[in-house]
Amino acid sequence: MLSKDYWQNRYQEDRTGWDAGQITTPIKEYFDNVDHKQLKLLIPGCGNAHEAAYLFQQGFKNIYLCDWAQAPLDSFAAEHPNFPKEQLICANFFDLELGAFDVIIEQTFFCAIDPALRSNYAQKAASLLKNGGILVGLLFGKELDLEGPPFGGTKAEYLTYFTPYFSSIQMESCTNSIRPRLGSELFIELRK
Repeated sequence: MLSKDYWQNRYQEDRTGWDAGQITTPIKEYFDNVDHKQLKLLIPGCGNAHEAAYLFQQGFKNIYLCDWAQAPLDSFAAEHPNFPKEQLICANFFDLELGAFDVIIEQTFFCAIDPALRSNYAQKAASLLKNGGILVGLLFGKELDLEGPPFGGTKAEYLTYFTPYFSSIQMESCTNSIRPRLGSELFIELRK
């Protein structure tokens, strides 16, 4: 069900209920405290890439966006004509071979993939990061009543996926989530 065509159709039909319409507060506040603008960033499953738009305006220029669906990448390119087109990648995250990223930003991608792929996600994220690189962002911190996507989970479950690949794991309840997600998110900062 969660194929490239599935996601392309969701964007074409404007069925993107997960889209916050702007960078979410936890990610914004995290990057507002990052001075090193030369970091090489990856946003997998970027969707409409509100995070990238904000960070690009703040001086981060080495941002790579990856989505399986072409539609959100085309929309982003049209809305942000100065953003480097070669940094917009239409591909399956699990097939990426770019590597050597300083930071991977997680924002509603992990919850959109088949839960059977979560361990693969942790392994792939680690393989795309430099030694010392960081996976940062948000995960749902509870089971969801939906059939999915999105798919929820628990901190204990997530630790089983990430512990083999990351040496420093911070995963805490998020206190500054956007209103629709209050009480349901974990902020993560995982260092390879």
